[in-house]
Amino acid sequence: MFETVLYEVRNQVAYITLNRPDKLNAFTQQLNKEIQSAIKSASRDKDVRALVITGAGRAFCSGEDLAGVSDEMDHGEVLRKRYNPMLLELDRCEKPVIAAVNGVAAGAGMSLALACDFRIASEKASFVEAFIHVGLVPDAGNLYYLPRLIGHAKAMELAVFGEKIAADKAKDLGLVTEVYSFDNWNDHVASFAERLANMPTKAIGLIKRNLKASWHSNLEDYLERDAQSQRIAGQTVDHKEGVQAFMEKRKPLFKGE
Repeated sequence: MFETVLYEVRNQVAYITLNRPDKLNAFTQQLNKEIQSAIKSASRDKDVRALVITGAGRAFCSGEDLAGVSDEMDHGEVLRKRYNPMLLELDRCEKPVIAAVNGVAAGAGMSLALACDFRIASEKASFVEAFIHVGLVPDAGNLYYLPRLIGHAKAMELAVFGEKIAADKAKDLGLVTEVYSFDNWNDHVASFAERLANMPTKAIGLIKRNLKASWHSNLEDYLERDAQSQRIAGQTVDHKEGVQAFMEKRKPLFKGE
């Protein structure tokens, strides 16, 4: 189905693995398109309740493959045609998306990680705003997400100096949820993802919508969104199961419905 991506569904989790390890999973036009397609497939699959995006080999993603860059390249058109559709597909996904950062996430690779709902990191992971080192501006949504995660001042610092951020420092900054040992990395990723996959999926989707809306809504409009979202959540099978489980003093078994 794919040439530059590995796609597998296990225990209600779709694993999307960038698979150009010899190039540190650097982006090409094909990789951008295949990531977009894989996200769309997972979004539409009723058996998928969480997504993991990770990298094969020793890197998460090193950014754009510079072997394909030329003096004649219109970088803006590359973003419009390749990166923007991929990122918008990711933004439309109403299931939880985890960036499992196994190694370096540099340039647009860091941007991809920032665009996910959660970031978990291997102890060998690192983040690099590499753009400044080649005289470019952080792109692929990077400066949209970064200040929302760590604040304006720290985002400016990372973007301008472009220094490597180790996994532990990234956690301290609030870039990642948790840092795990490399030895048991795959088990930690599966455990984190399956925990989300067993939660009320529709409620998570509504939470994602509301968090996005909160950045550009006034209080009155947002309170109405609250009411609409809670009406929808209140009609789900998972809400009824949650109430029933509470009354019966047992752990709920959510179905994502």
